[in-house]
Amino acid sequence: MRVRRFGAVIGAATALAMGLTACGSDSEKTEAKTVVQKAKDDKKLVIGIKYDQPALGLKKPDGGFEGFDVDVAKYVAKELGVPENGIEFKEARSENRESFLGGGQVDLIFATYSITDARKQQVTFGGPYVVAHQDTMVRADDNKIAKAKDLEGKRLCKAAGSNSYRRVTEGPPDGQLNIPAKTVDASSYSECVAKLKAGALDAVTTDDLILAGFASQQKGSFKVINDPFTDEKYGIGIKKGDTETCEAVNKAVTKMYQDGTAKTLMEKHFSGTGLKIEATTAPTFEPCA
Repeated sequence: MRVRRFGAVIGAATALAMGLTACGSDSEKTEAKTVVQKAKDDKKLVIGIKYDQPALGLKKPDGGFEGFDVDVAKYVAKELGVPENGIEFKEARSENRESFLGGGQVDLIFATYSITDARKQQVTFGGPYVVAHQDTMVRADDNKIAKAKDLEGKRLCKAAGSNSYRRVTEGPPDGQLNIPAKTVDASSYSECVAKLKAGALDAVTTDDLILAGFASQQKGSFKVINDPFTDEKYGIGIKKGDTETCEAVNKAVTKMYQDGTAKTLMEKHFSGTGLKIEATTAPTFEPCA
């Protein structure tokens, strides 16, 4: 009897271990699923966007979202098999984009996410889906800053998580202009704009699409000086190593340009801002890695 009882215990323990192993395997399979596979199987995606950038990614008072990035995200998601009602938008600020992708809080990010060599160490980028150019915005009545070089000694906004200010204040390889401006900290570009309007700083420098959106939102308050000095490739943020999804979103972006949707969306969000809209051919994509 004792032998049989001991054997039964061993059998139960073995079965339990096998069950746990099986559960672990299922978990590993779920974790290994690419975003494009998730889109196909679940018809749902969590997409990171900005909540505070007019004409790009903006949360409306009614809880909805609007902007160029939002519309591009919807288009790409649809091409991956996810309807608009299957998208959950989540705020992705400049300082948490990498951690959100790495930690699985979001599946994709469309959030004025410039592709840089440093970021490519942590993120796989689809696209770019558009190329912006860094410029500078000042108050409408300020005639002292007409060119980027005029930023010397001026108070320049330093938005958390963004590298834009460094391209003014530092030289290569990380910067560009090496102009000794005085930086003023802000949590976001919306705070930068509020501080600019209040006179707490002299200029905001970042991508022209972002600046045009803010200038359009508060007409007559600001002006973009139209002295661009970089190319900013807006990429689609994907968890590092998910090349299958990268290739799929690139295919979607290519189609978006071929069928005229890209130009339609650019005109929808930026016409009347002074930006030159040339959205007939998809930008050259970064290698999926």
